[in-house]
Amino acid sequence: MSATSIDSSVKQSKEVSSNTVQATVETPKAHTWSDVQDVWVFIESFQGKPKAVGAELLGKGKELANCLGQQTAAVVIGSDVEEAVAFSVRYGADKVYVIQGEEYAHYTADAYGSAFLHLCERYKPNTILLGATVNGRDLASKIAVSLETGLTADCTALSVDEETGDVIWERPAFGGNLYARILCSNTRPQMGTVRPGVMPKPEEFPASVMKDETMSSAESKEGIMVSYANKGKTKIIRVDYHVSNNRVKVVDFLAKMEEDGISLQDAEVIVSGGRGMKNPENFELLNELARLLGGTVACSRFAVEAGWMPASKQVGQTGSTVSPRIYFACGISGAVQHVAGMEDSDAIVAINVDEHAPIFEVADYCIVGDVFEVVPALISELQVQ
Repeated sequence: MSATSIDSSVKQSKEVSSNTVQATVETPKAHTWSDVQDVWVFIESFQGKPKAVGAELLGKGKELANCLGQQTAAVVIGSDVEEAVAFSVRYGADKVYVIQGEEYAHYTADAYGSAFLHLCERYKPNTILLGATVNGRDLASKIAVSLETGLTADCTALSVDEETGDVIWERPAFGGNLYARILCSNTRPQMGTVRPGVMPKPEEFPASVMKDETMSSAESKEGIMVSYANKGKTKIIRVDYHVSNNRVKVVDFLAKMEEDGISLQDAEVIVSGGRGMKNPENFELLNELARLLGGTVACSRFAVEAGWMPASKQVGQTGSTVSPRIYFACGISGAVQHVAGMEDSDAIVAINVDEHAPIFEVADYCIVGDVFEVVPALISELQVQ
């Protein structure tokens, strides 16, 4: 891959025993990249409804584009696209590229990959951001391989080297014990996937921004229809493109839901357990508390590695990043890797028998006590109410 560590572009020295070994890596030759432009954001949708990560990426994309002196473009692909188009305009996209067709009703790598690559070949993006979801990761890898460019997965922070125009992609490495800073200096577009919940949502424009959408016959031509919304601030480019080599046909679709019907990213209340829960059976206590509060259950990395909970429930650097209204940390010590995945919660309630547990340093409400006494007491109080 073309992605290279930012630290490899400078001279480094390392002492080994009594000997000193010095390694020198030449800085890659600077490029002007005059033939590429804009920061693109893939707006992933499910049954016509855009996912929240799209708004998060538009906010960060706008920030990167401002540093690069470019614009932010949303990419919408699907059979029912109007809600995603309006969503993109409301969250500040300067441009919205739209490809619509029945073959895009359900995600397939062939159909979406072909459509996205068609846009890339025509409009040549400088940077592409996608959500680190199942479909986002799949699509990102297909695009990167096809364009022979670098891809950084599961990023948690993004910034720009203003001298080179390279995006600095940051992500956990070595099991979450280190942060890697990665550059894609030799190819474009530079690409990365970003975990849902990591970036804050930008300010949302009112729905009325779509009421004044006007067609631009001067810019429209065969296969391309151009219009403007948000008082002319957002350009909507609808491209007529249909896939001729879709090898996969979706014959049926069954949505997979959590047992409580609430995903970690959408939950307003999360009750999370760690090593202090002692065994998987004790998580039933947390399930009951979550049920009474209309929330869902999550866990620490230890609970997953112990086989108590599925990986889909893990919160932290190597799991999901969440920001619910209330986050209960039950029997969780508060390792930095776990805290990184939940510290943006509106309110954190920590329950731990160890009064010196690191989790209390980030908690808004600290309860020093046995989780098997505190949680049943909370449940009893809620049942009475």
